[in-house]
Amino acid sequence: MVQDIIPQRSPVDLAAVAEERGIKYFLISYTDLSGAQRAKLVPAVAIKEMQKNGAGFAGFAAAFQLSPADPDLVAVPDPTTLIQLPWKPEVGWLASDLKMHGQWIEQGPRNTLRRMIVRAAQAGLTVKTGVECEFFLLTPDGQAIGDPHDNAAKSCYDASALMRQYDVVTEICDAMLDLGWQPYQNDHEDANGQFEMNWIFDEAMVTADRHVFFKFMTRSIAEKHGLRATFMPKPFVNLTGSGCHAHISLWNNGRNVCHADGDPLGLSAQGYHFVGGLIENADALCAFLNPVVNSYKRINAPRTVSGATWSPNSVTYAGDNRTHMIRVPGKGRFEMRLPDGAANPYLLQASLLAAGLDGLERRLDPGKPLDINMYTHGHTVPDAKKLPLNLLDAVRALDTSTAMRRLLGDGLVTPYINLKMGEWNAYCGHLSTWERQATLDC
Repeated sequence: MVQDIIPQRSPVDLAAVAEERGIKYFLISYTDLSGAQRAKLVPAVAIKEMQKNGAGFAGFAAAFQLSPADPDLVAVPDPTTLIQLPWKPEVGWLASDLKMHGQWIEQGPRNTLRRMIVRAAQAGLTVKTGVECEFFLLTPDGQAIGDPHDNAAKSCYDASALMRQYDVVTEICDAMLDLGWQPYQNDHEDANGQFEMNWIFDEAMVTADRHVFFKFMTRSIAEKHGLRATFMPKPFVNLTGSGCHAHISLWNNGRNVCHADGDPLGLSAQGYHFVGGLIENADALCAFLNPVVNSYKRINAPRTVSGATWSPNSVTYAGDNRTHMIRVPGKGRFEMRLPDGAANPYLLQASLLAAGLDGLERRLDPGKPLDINMYTHGHTVPDAKKLPLNLLDAVRALDTSTAMRRLLGDGLVTPYINLKMGEWNAYCGHLSTWERQATLDC
């Protein structure tokens, strides 16, 4: 259990909002350790009680390290996150924080991100982030690309393939426009059947909540159109995998403190220290950012039919160069290209904050940027640290990481490791069949 780090709840009266907006039901939702979204459907007439005391769940039944003998895991809805489902507006979705025994539970992913945000605030920092969510649109059984005509070797930005999925893509984008997320571009990505949709960056918790809802919304709207959306990192061995690149900047009183005019990359000392923390902790970060067996078919992949994997395979950084783990595309921000589509949206943000804060607190030096193509000339940098080859190696790195345990807390790290070791053992017992079925719903 952890200290009371959740701010005082918004005074918004959800019962009154329901009556005003015509909401008949609420989905009181939370994200478990594995990144799966869990929920209860609550009639609007009962929301007053749920808003006050939360909805009870048997935590053992979800992906938490709890026992059937434990009391209810209580999901306390955050009224500020209310979204009416664009495809079913009589239902309101709510993100929740988790309690047990009257205290916020440490292994709750949203609670963990909250702790990291508080720690950053104690250092005078507001962390703003954005994510680039890549996903595939498949046939309902998940075995093939949903559009049989989408078969070009170089399919990235294919206008015809994009327009053939116009109804799905624009329904999702229209929803984001109505929700005020400020989406600004949608494209067909590098792999056949793969798409990416972008919305504007915001504070880390806002981005994480939107990331969770985006995945839920994308799957739901795809199903409505007779397709299956998956954020699985590497559904097809010959095609580019799905990343979830994270853009990060640090702010203080409205000023971007990552930015420095005189620096070649436009980064301040604080920016470099944050990058240093990401580099120092990269192997342990993989357990959160690349959290399934399938993840390591993306970051350690051979060339795809398009000619490149677009994913990192070593721990390096550079300027505007997509062959490195960290790219600095513009002054005052950097892009972490390691995360994939299976990453838990809250633990993605929380682990990046933890690693970056470690870099700030220890004033870690990331070394000199490498202005080379790592895909073709990576062998010329023999001392570049390599990323873990599999989930087991990543989990072992997390297990021995004093920095990640210190910042994220044993109450999160230990149960997370136990969960991932269980998944690894299941994979070893059932091999590729288990892997694909277990990760298509990422």
